[in-house]
Order: sequence, then C-alpha cells, then structure tokens
Amino acid sequence: MVFMMYDVIVIGGGSAGLMASVAASESGAKVLLIDKGDKLGRKLGISGGGRCNVTNNKELDELIKHIPGNGKFLYSALSNFGNKDIIAFFERLGIRLKEEDNGRMFPVTDKAKTVVDALVRQIRQQGVDIRVNAPVDEVLYERDQVAGVRLKSGDQLRSHTVIIASGGKSVPHTGSTGDGYIWAERAGHSITELFPTEVPLTSKAPFIRSRELQGLSLREVSLTVWNAKGKMLVSHYGDMIFTHFGISGPISLRCSQFVVKELAKTGAGEVLLTIDLFPDKSVDEIYEETLRLAKNEPKKAAKNVLKSFLSDRLIPILLQKANLDEQVTYDHIPKQQWLELSKIIKNFPVPVDGTLSIEEAFVTGGGVHLKEIDPKTMESKKMRGLYFCGEILDIHGYTGGYNITAAFSTGYAAGKSAAEYSINPT
Repeated sequence: MVFMMYDVIVIGGGSAGLMASVAASESGAKVLLIDKGDKLGRKLGISGGGRCNVTNNKELDELIKHIPGNGKFLYSALSNFGNKDIIAFFERLGIRLKEEDNGRMFPVTDKAKTVVDALVRQIRQQGVDIRVNAPVDEVLYERDQVAGVRLKSGDQLRSHTVIIASGGKSVPHTGSTGDGYIWAERAGHSITELFPTEVPLTSKAPFIRSRELQGLSLREVSLTVWNAKGKMLVSHYGDMIFTHFGISGPISLRCSQFVVKELAKTGAGEVLLTIDLFPDKSVDEIYEETLRLAKNEPKKAAKNVLKSFLSDRLIPILLQKANLDEQVTYDHIPKQQWLELSKIIKNFPVPVDGTLSIEEAFVTGGGVHLKEIDPKTMESKKMRGLYFCGEILDIHGYTGGYNITAAFSTGYAAGKSAAEYSINPT
C-alpha cells in the first residue's frame, strides 16, 4: 500500500480533467491526474468525428443558448475562461485553429490527436504527475472534508482537494461509465435523473420498419418537435438521415432531449416530429410549383413529374399520405389532394417512440445537481475540498463544440479554485 500527498487530485483524464490539471498546476499546486484507462483524452480523441471541435466561436449569449441543459449556470465560468480564452490557450500551445460552419473551431491539422497531445504535453511540462490504468475505488472523506482517494489497487493518495472529472455515462468505451455519481452521492450530493441526449431517435413508423428510406439524407430541412397539445417545443434547421431504426444526423440529435422530456412528461409512448422539406417555401408556393411541373408534362405520371422536385424514395410515401395515385396525370389531378400533398411536404410526420440508449448517446443529460455547486469555483456546497467539472454536472449542450467548451471552462474553474483552496484550506 502506497501513501502519497498531493495538493490537488484530479480524477478523469478527459477534456475537463486535462484542463483542470493545467489550471491547478499553473497556479502552483502539486497535482496528480488519475485515469482508469490506458491513455488520456480518449473521448476528446474521437470528438468532432476524430477532428476535435475544441470550442465554438459564437458570442457568449448565443453560446449559452446552444447549451439548453442549464447553460446559464456557466455564465461565471465562461466569463473567466470562455471560448475566446480557449482559442487563445490552444494558440499559445502552438495549435492553430480554423473556424468552420456555425462557429465550430477545429485544429488546422483536422486531427484530434493534435489537441490531446498538446494538453498532455502541457501538463507534463507543468509537473503534473499522471497515473493511468489506475481505477479509483472511492473518494475519501473525513470530518466533512476531502481526505484523498483510494485506488482499487489499495494505494491511498492523500489530498485536501479532489476534482471529479469522470464524465457521464455516454460513450462508455472511452471510460465514461458513471463512477463519479457514486462518489458524489457519498459526499451528500443528489443526482438528477440521467438520460441520453444528442442521441439518434427511434420510430416504429411503417416507412422506418420497412427500411424503404434507410440511408436517405435530407439537407437544409427543418425538424420540429410537438407536444401532446400540438404546441411546438423546438425546431432545428440543417441536415438529417433516415436509419433502419429511426432518424439521426445533426438536427435529429438536437431534438433528442426534447423528445426524451416530452415522453417522460406525457407517458404517451410517442412524440410527433415533422419535417419541413422546403423551409424557404410556403404551402402555396409548393402547390403552384409542383402543379406547374405536372402541367408542363401533362402525360407524365405524378411519381415521375415529382422526381425533379423531391427524392425518388420519398415520393411514393408522400403520394400515399395524400391519397394520390402515383400514376395520376395532370388532367386528372384532384386539386384538394394535391394541396394536401403540398401540406405534407411542409409537415412530413415522423412519430418517434424513444432514443437509442444513454451508452450510445454523444452526451449524458442530468448529473450532479447544480444547486449544490458553486458556479464560480465548481466547489461542492456539501463537502469541503470537493470539486466537479465536465459532463458529470447536470449541464448538456448541442453538438458543435458546446459541450467541450463547458468541459474546458468548468475544468479551468475547478482547477484554479482547487489550487487556491489547497494553499489556504479555510
């Protein structure tokens, strides 16, 4: 059994834990970073499709809007170390960044490994001790104060400050298996209900079960979630894809948390989503444009006329929903049904019954209750010397650099505050 003393112990070598280690060590603390896996930054290394979307360049208020899961909690942390600071930080490390669509910031190398290697190199240069393949058994508490950690190997590592940056429950093969929630509860914290977010949606609609649309991508469409009373909950514009189990793609992922919450609220078993295939056109414009196409080729069947306007694979489903014969020609088109077709093109219904599992989600919703955390320091209000950062907190945003921004920002706040506390633990 080994006993060692540190100023700050950080559990978890992901985005938040790495940044916490940077902040704590540059503040003069003797820091130990522990990870149960064989290497650091595993989830960071696969983020952004392996390119690592390190942050988003939007202005603060707009950034917060893209973190619908308690983003306002982050105002203090982001004001001290926000997206502009993250950009400057990586550029100081020699990592040049580039801005892509919607403010997403990537390394010019397009390789996540560039970012991970730079962070690991920096904490080594700052004297951080690193232990990998070192799963933590428990965080030690004595007299309402953090005392250190005990590893599963039996080693005890002593410290008056511990930062839990162990992640949520999504993408468990990177090490995020929910260990930190147990340590938080033992310190007196409550954990809000965990749920998958930024996750593909499932549906039992006939066209999904038949797989006739599987693999079909839709670009620049709008996807809307409706509540049981027919009120719009949220609408997102962008790209999506039909799968063998439902729908996925950026806008489907963004709608997922609203689906989860509405299903839980109503217990109805299904939530209605609608796709607007032409967000920039009105029903009347679609009606007139498609009818004109039919008029220009009066002997052509409707299913063939519409091929210049819609995806081939969607046409039979749309015509069926509008009660239109695929073979109908211009002279025999029933105008009321053609108007109905135009309405369906603007509001193509997709009943959704759930999501893939939390393990298959990109982000975990729920976590350590924020009323029990100081928003400026990330310190526990339940246990002196205990800090939290990253996905273990009840904070979640859309994909696009927002979750990593939250992780870096809360990690920096926790690391800096823990270092200050370790020097003067009063």
